[in-house]
Amino acid sequence: EPDRNVEQRLKDFFTNFETSYANIGKCRLDRYELNHSKKALHVYANANFGYQPFTPENTEAIYRLLKQSLPGPVNYYDITIYADGKPIEELIPNILQKKQDKSRLWQRIDYKGAPWVQNMSRPYLASKGLEGRHIALWQSHGKYYKNNKGSWEWQRPRLFCTTEDLFTQSFVVPYIIPMLENAGAVVYTPRERDRQRNEVIVDNNTVTGKSIYLEEKSRKGKWKTSPLPGFARKRSVYTDGQNPFRDGTARFAATEKKPEKAFAQWIPDIPETGKYAVYVSYQTLPGSVSDAKYLVFHKGGVTEFKVNQQMGGGTWVYLGTFEFDKGTNDYGMVVLSNESKQKGVVCADAVRFGGGMGNIARGGQTSGLPRYLEGARYFAQWAGMPYPVYGGYEGKNDMNDDINVRSRTVNYLAGKSLFNPTEEGLGIPFEMSMALHSDAGFSKEDEIIGTLGIYTTNFNNGRLHAGTDRHASRDLSDILLTQLQRDIRSTFNVDWTRRSLWNRNYSETRLPAVPSTIVELLSHQNFADMRLGHDPNFKFTVGRALYKAILQYICSQHGRDYVVQPLPVSHFAIRFGQKKNTLELSWQGEEDPLEPTAKPREYIVYTRIGRGGFDNGVRVSSPSHTVKIEPGIVYSFKVTA
Repeated sequence: EPDRNVEQRLKDFFTNFETSYANIGKCRLDRYELNHSKKALHVYANANFGYQPFTPENTEAIYRLLKQSLPGPVNYYDITIYADGKPIEELIPNILQKKQDKSRLWQRIDYKGAPWVQNMSRPYLASKGLEGRHIALWQSHGKYYKNNKGSWEWQRPRLFCTTEDLFTQSFVVPYIIPMLENAGAVVYTPRERDRQRNEVIVDNNTVTGKSIYLEEKSRKGKWKTSPLPGFARKRSVYTDGQNPFRDGTARFAATEKKPEKAFAQWIPDIPETGKYAVYVSYQTLPGSVSDAKYLVFHKGGVTEFKVNQQMGGGTWVYLGTFEFDKGTNDYGMVVLSNESKQKGVVCADAVRFGGGMGNIARGGQTSGLPRYLEGARYFAQWAGMPYPVYGGYEGKNDMNDDINVRSRTVNYLAGKSLFNPTEEGLGIPFEMSMALHSDAGFSKEDEIIGTLGIYTTNFNNGRLHAGTDRHASRDLSDILLTQLQRDIRSTFNVDWTRRSLWNRNYSETRLPAVPSTIVELLSHQNFADMRLGHDPNFKFTVGRALYKAILQYICSQHGRDYVVQPLPVSHFAIRFGQKKNTLELSWQGEEDPLEPTAKPREYIVYTRIGRGGFDNGVRVSSPSHTVKIEPGIVYSFKVTA
């Protein structure tokens, strides 16, 4: 009966298995295959065993402990432990592997072209960061139309001064997105990101108020109407299936190498002074260039963008958020020129200023809320997505549509790119997606629930759309959870728990064409978690941990080194200078004990004069800077490392 003995010991090993790395629930033996002639033992553990993070150290320890618990001669056999469909040593994330699993890496797949959008006025490039990498992420839910009740509802309960629909935004929009953008990434979110309730659209077809759309032509650059339909705002309210990007026309002109001669100008009639996100739109035409030059004139000056019009035609393309004064002003507008290094065409369609109010009617009524509080389903319609992207349930189940639309929007935008070659779409090379939620479970005790990670491998024969192994998503999830736990523990002196790595069938991890994960950051149902969750320092730490994990993941996928952005500066002071009418600014760069690469080397000083906006910043190499000032004017300064 030696095999019976082996079986009992295997059962005992898994039943008694505990790990300090994560809360994974009860482990047990699923089955085993013992082959005496080949001297091999294959052990299959249950799903829970695969919920833990595997590292080279703990994997070695698990094998050692299992061998010690088995009787001879079996303990000398070739033993392999399987969990989550793979030998556990293959579940170690690639970033920790000596010999990397190429099937989970992009390998030769890499986007070498011009980014979708590039801010040419930013005073630095993050070449060892995320420069030109395209990332999709979103903040869980939003208000939606509950079809069976005929009313607009939040998707999650109101608890601890918030609801998940609002709470996850407070991490994603002010912290995570700017950190990724500061590292050079192009970030797309399938929900409105701008809190501004006003919205002004200037378009070649329709303008509102005193807004103006102007064209200046040149000998070569004459504006003509594009063969493809474009945006027009024909209605104030849209019903299911109506697409504003099919209602109008767009304009295009031939490019010139010399300084620009032909222009399109969008001058908005701004209803009240404030910050407005600026979105442009265009059609991708056969001759579209990858360096269309846009200038945004705002209260802080002029910011130049290059937009790759060879991708992303027929939707809203976010440039940045800027301060604008009330009314129409020559220092408040967007200009597209026909100057390009390439021979081809630039296309001009609508420009949108501000997030605006929800304008999609369901059951005869709009939500009555600003668009940023609504679910992604309604933003997708406003952003020109084809009906199947947001209306899979044909208008009968907005809740399910809203869950699916986040991934489907990203897939449609990424379609025909090298990371999603099999689907039709707009060619934007997104290489990962992340959903941030706050529903990580509950407990009757007042203990921290902590973070849960979710990914899906059992779909499309275990492959992503570019042929990569879907376990690339487990790597992503694992790195995010590891970084969150490490940074929260070391910053807040709390025993932040790590929950399971779930391989489950969730829409937001099954549908994306690229590596994707849901991070259930904490439990919004639990006081111990939420006591931290509302602290802005906690939001900053979480944002930075997620940014660092995404940086590590994307660089490891391409086999590249990375450098982490430095922490904010401290000891910022202003003194009047020795010379008349000068100010001396000084500050200290901060070392980051968690990140050896995050050393501040240079700094950007941003200036605001009077009631203007901040400028594009100047780069300085030491922690001090002298500026000339005019008497009687208020100056403001910001410094980043």
